[in-house]
Amino acid sequence: MIEFFMQKMQENPTNEALLSSKFALTCGELLLLTYEFTQWLHKHNIPSGAVVSFDGDYSPESLALFLALASNDNIMVPLSNDSKHHFVEFREIAQTEFDISLNHHEPHLTCTGRQAGGDIYGQLRAQQTPGLVLFSSGSTGKSKAIVQDLNKLMSKFTTQRKALRMLIFLQLDHIGGVNSLLYSLANQGTVIVADDRTPDSVCRAIEAYKGEVLPTSPTFLNLLLLSKAYEHYDLASLKLITYGTEPMQTSTLMRLNSLFPNSTLQQTYGLSEVGILRSKSRSSGSLWMQVGGSEFITKIVNDTLWVKSDSAMLGYLNAPTPFDAEGFLDTGDIVEQDGEWIRILGRKSEIINVGGLKVYPAEVESILLEIDNVEDVVVFQEPHPITGSIVCAKFKLVAEESKRDFKAKTFTFCKDKLASYKIPTKIEITLDNTYNERFKRMRR
Repeated sequence: MIEFFMQKMQENPTNEALLSSKFALTCGELLLLTYEFTQWLHKHNIPSGAVVSFDGDYSPESLALFLALASNDNIMVPLSNDSKHHFVEFREIAQTEFDISLNHHEPHLTCTGRQAGGDIYGQLRAQQTPGLVLFSSGSTGKSKAIVQDLNKLMSKFTTQRKALRMLIFLQLDHIGGVNSLLYSLANQGTVIVADDRTPDSVCRAIEAYKGEVLPTSPTFLNLLLLSKAYEHYDLASLKLITYGTEPMQTSTLMRLNSLFPNSTLQQTYGLSEVGILRSKSRSSGSLWMQVGGSEFITKIVNDTLWVKSDSAMLGYLNAPTPFDAEGFLDTGDIVEQDGEWIRILGRKSEIINVGGLKVYPAEVESILLEIDNVEDVVVFQEPHPITGSIVCAKFKLVAEESKRDFKAKTFTFCKDKLASYKIPTKIEITLDNTYNERFKRMRR
């Protein structure tokens, strides 16, 4: 399948493939750099089927190495600089045989001396196909190592679609980042990279390079609204804002829909285990959507979404298979259904049971985000001897405020907007971020 992507770049070598304030690369230049990395792999005797990690975020080198490893039928483990403190752990779990660091003037290679084995790697080697190892975010537990057949992921992009100028937000260690990259390369689009993932830098990059698509998370979009960075840049080129990875708060969506009337807001859905499903929002202001596509089958069992995918992972390296006998995955997402439309309420593991009554964190967060002086908030649960659980909320404030005054203000604000059992019983104020490096709220 990698040949398909190479052919697409050869067809239009002058197309802008990658843009940022630090580099600019055409398709022709990316092809040349990929060839150079392919030669570098051969020079350093990295065989097909070897498990190879590389660190470094979106850059000409990381994209070219990604393509070169795919051409060499390697099993690649991309590592984002955001998760540096997990590098040793991730490389040990993945049994990497070669580690490449791109955070130097020249690629730095380490031969680990490991011999990666196991049935999953054996399948990829027997089929002589490239593999991809991704790690779950670990927002509700220990990270799992997910192994994908990269050819299966790539095959989803052979149908020609519209070329877009897309700002890449999620990195190559995330299924969403890989999906965005493959879409762009397959359709002769342009990948735009911001200097960092702050609202100001993202808006600056959209203005400078006429970005048309911003794929991101609800948490980042809330930070964008709070910062008001959108007021200082010309974002007229922005046609589509997609959001996923976690439930969207209604209050955030309503504000976005009002502030960006010329941009379509679209919810996306996917998991590293099954890939990214095609999705369609009922409207820009609606959390109802349709999900699926020709390579996916979905069903709802006991209000939980199950997915079967042609591009499903081969398995976990460090956990049992999550698929049932028919190949369906229980996503753990609780949904409402209205004909062909669904609305995601939250993860089953995150639902708070207060005396038998269900509380969905995103619903409560939607109200709490409207309180004056709130930068961000994450709602979670703690055990309670009488009710089973209580609703807790951790706030990050814009400006310092006494906890006593803030708690009183919060209760007054919520009492006519939320049922009494949904109002947070325990309130914390933190100076730390309430989200992880993937801009996903941490509920643990």
